[in-house]
Amino acid sequence: MPSADAPAPTDLVLCVDVGSTFTKATLVDLTSARVVGHAEHRTTIDTDVLDGVDACVAALDAAGVPLLACSSAGGGLRVAVVGNEELVTAEAGRRVALSSGGKVVAVVAAAAGGFGLDDLAQPDVVLLTGGTDGGNTEVILAAAVALVATGWSGPVVVAGNVDATQAVSEVLAGLPVVTADNVVPRIGVLRPEGARAAIREVFLAHVIGGKQLSARDGGAAFVSMVRGATPDVVLTGVEVLAREHAEDVVVVDVGGATTDVHSIVELDPEDGALARDVVAPTAVTRTVEADLGMRWSALTTVEAALRDGPGGPSSSTGLRDLEPAARARAERPSYLPESEGDRDDDEAIARVAIGLALRRHAGRSRVVVGPGGRVIERTGTDLREVGLVVASGGVLRHGRPGVTARVLDGSIGPDLEGGWQLPERPAVVVDADYVLAAVGLLVGEHPEVARRLARTLADGAGDVVRP
Repeated sequence: MPSADAPAPTDLVLCVDVGSTFTKATLVDLTSARVVGHAEHRTTIDTDVLDGVDACVAALDAAGVPLLACSSAGGGLRVAVVGNEELVTAEAGRRVALSSGGKVVAVVAAAAGGFGLDDLAQPDVVLLTGGTDGGNTEVILAAAVALVATGWSGPVVVAGNVDATQAVSEVLAGLPVVTADNVVPRIGVLRPEGARAAIREVFLAHVIGGKQLSARDGGAAFVSMVRGATPDVVLTGVEVLAREHAEDVVVVDVGGATTDVHSIVELDPEDGALARDVVAPTAVTRTVEADLGMRWSALTTVEAALRDGPGGPSSSTGLRDLEPAARARAERPSYLPESEGDRDDDEAIARVAIGLALRRHAGRSRVVVGPGGRVIERTGTDLREVGLVVASGGVLRHGRPGVTARVLDGSIGPDLEGGWQLPERPAVVVDADYVLAAVGLLVGEHPEVARRLARTLADGAGDVVRP
């Protein structure tokens, strides 16, 4: 709650994240660029999402305060990628969709043959890619024809060969279409910015209202306050933080349904020259692990650890013992821990989810010698030199003393056995007040406040004490 001498409403902004499980509100003083209040309420998807927002406003006594929001409620932003072939344009499209805040539900390689509506897995938007600028236009045109033939009637973002854009738009006439620059303008180049902005435009224009999360004013009240999909807004906040901190940054956010990892890592030109990457790496990367989470995905988290390795200190016996707790959480996503044993189980699930998510994001790296000489074979994003790790999620914000060290155990520090490119010597901070979402929401209208607020998060970082 703000103090009795809190700033006037005109000096405040309320930044709200309407999440899949909880709605979180952060009250920011624009003058001091500080968080002066925070509130949470379960997301009221069963009634009207603005009911949960109202509860946060009331808890903060913030009636009349300007409000900016982001949302991942109602399944967030589901993106299907249709590209030329799987290893280049479809993979490039997948990366772009993730960086734009979407959960990629399908990747279709049009060159492999026809596809149907079921192959798209019920997305909110289709991202259509294919061809380099000045190259073959036939493939993306054929993909557009095939997309129409499926009966798809939703929005499409076209981000392929610019020479085919007009013809593709004509094929898609009657559908909501937004065009963007080619995500692969030439071989070895990935440019996600235009498509990322276009997907954000589609999310705001077609997806938020289409999900019918609120009925107030015919849905217009909620639509007017939302600035973007939560992961997209958070990634924008991470970009601001990386610039202010002047170091590589990784953010890992463990939620009820997914575990997201965002990273800003300066690319090493020497590594880039040696690497055998099918699609060019980018400094900004986001991955979403839909099978790793604390509630809806708790059981699949344990199953993934049993299948792929725990992603942190654990044993298969211990993981088997965790299955009943994980199943109970998946069956009742609103579950809150009541005993010390419950909290132990929550921490164990979080440790596995974070460990696996970071490993999938970071990948492995090794040097090999082949006919072409010395090259680096790698997957993922090399996080070994990351200077700052930001951890996020209710299990960390509301956990017992020492929870951060316990949950991150096995995910930070040199990996001497598996070759995983995990952060080796980072400072660590928990985003307890949802600062990154607030930074991402504020940077458009209050850029200096956003920068100063990001610095307060970086200034709070410290070393993690190993358990």
